[in-house]
Amino acid sequence: MNFTGMSATEKQILIFSFYRDAELRGARLLFNLLGHMKDGESQLKMTAHLADETRHAYLWTKRIADLGGAPVLIDDGYQRRLGLRTGVPKTIIDLLALTVVVEERAQSRYNAHIALPNVDPETMEVLKSVMKDEPWHLSWIEKEMHEIAREQGNEEQADRALARYRTIDREVYATLAADEAELMRS
Repeated sequence: MNFTGMSATEKQILIFSFYRDAELRGARLLFNLLGHMKDGESQLKMTAHLADETRHAYLWTKRIADLGGAPVLIDDGYQRRLGLRTGVPKTIIDLLALTVVVEERAQSRYNAHIALPNVDPETMEVLKSVMKDEPWHLSWIEKEMHEIAREQGNEEQADRALARYRTIDREVYATLAADEAELMRS
């Protein structure tokens, strides 16, 4: 990507648009999971998690609007690239493992952003609001994945799926990292 000539505000809007896109695509993944996890407790947790993801997308959209902009449509972001590499998950274990990996990446990206110098207070507020949900998201999804795998008599399937998706995640994120680092420096 060429960021020459972009103002600091335009770069922020682009970064936040990537975050927004990831949250919306994460919400779509969770929405798909709703049809596979039918028990009451899973439905309750999944719906709460889905509500968090859409609220996160709203917070990024609002932050973009507060900067005087509109979200940039992201057609080649992290989740899109990840999906092209992973293909369509075939099992509930794969869906849950992919969700864990996506949540881990979101947490990592937000932590890196929080650690930057000179993050404005409004952006820091959004980052902290989003980050407070991430530990629960990771915890319950990973626990659910291992529980289902155990019930199916194949806990190793969960570990293999996580390892596979983490490897793909690292490769995909590497394709975005240089551009993201350049954007963050402003």
